Amino acid sequence: MNAPLASAPGTAAAAPAALPPLPRPSREEFDAVGAHGAYMLLTQFGVIDATGDDAASFLHGQLTNDTQHLDAANARLAGYCSAKGRLLASFLNWRSGETIRLLVSKDIQAAVQKRLSMFVLRAKAKLSDASGELAVVGLAGDVRKVLSGVFDALPDGVHVKVDGPAGSLIRVPDALGKLRYLWVGPKAEVEARLPLFDGKLTRASAAVWDWLDIRAGEPRITQPVVEQFVPQMVNFDVLGGVNFRKGCYPGQEVVARSQYRGTIKRRTSLANVAGELATVAPGMELFHSADPGQPCGMVVNAASAPDGSVDVLVEVKLAALESGSVHLGAADGPALTFLALPYTLPTEV
Repeated sequence: MNAPLASAPGTAAAAPAALPPLPRPSREEFDAVGAHGAYMLLTQFGVIDATGDDAASFLHGQLTNDTQHLDAANARLAGYCSAKGRLLASFLNWRSGETIRLLVSKDIQAAVQKRLSMFVLRAKAKLSDASGELAVVGLAGDVRKVLSGVFDALPDGVHVKVDGPAGSLIRVPDALGKLRYLWVGPKAEVEARLPLFDGKLTRASAAVWDWLDIRAGEPRITQPVVEQFVPQMVNFDVLGGVNFRKGCYPGQEVVARSQYRGTIKRRTSLANVAGELATVAPGMELFHSADPGQPCGMVVNAASAPDGSVDVLVEVKLAALESGSVHLGAADGPALTFLALPYTLPTEV
């Protein structure tokens, strides 16, 4: 599968322009997560369905994680790399019956689906856009009682999944100590059950979910940062998005070499920057105070924070964090205040 991919550079560049930033949520929407719980309709995501006898084996040969042995009770993060080991997309994937579902940023879905489809060749597999048939809902905070009215059981661990007539419910990493779930199901089934939330949960902007993802330290590949990072640069090795024991996939040699030869000198960190979201965007370069002539990193994801500032996940040279300061856009741009990630990064050799 690797040879054809290497011979088709630039296919992903056909992706549409990046989605505009979501409107800034109100303070009440942010506060609802900690108070009594909130739910969000997540229009920033799309869903690719992989079907057919060879769907699992095909994806196993394309993605950074193991889909061949993906069972019905779990979901997994995975990346899709170019031949140079740079991420074209990031996914959360799981089984829904005989189908493998890939949750992906909506702005890159069409290009990624087209590129993957080019390499199906003689495999009995088909990729299709399921976004129009499905609703994606994020829930955060004290939401278990309400969800118990929709699902007979709730997932008891991160990336554990349960299924029911209303679709699939997946526990995703907590943010700021608050539980989070993704509910993906047929639109009619989801819409019929959303009234159960009235008076119990606050309906919040999808932008709150983007902020929670950032505070959970979970990067998402969107169009502005396609092909910018090997998986380790966005901590996918720590987050369980790379299986180093599985077989070959595009870019696998580069990813493995980075892991085992101690060449990981850049990681993703959590930070805050003063200003409005309109002035901070994925793909913006970072500069160190002591080296203004060349960038030391890049914004991966950005979202409005409750206090009016912007929280960001940034890929940055580890050496740049040792002293001095890191700035947005230029060495005299807004300074970043670095915050603790909710997980520990390995010590690089």
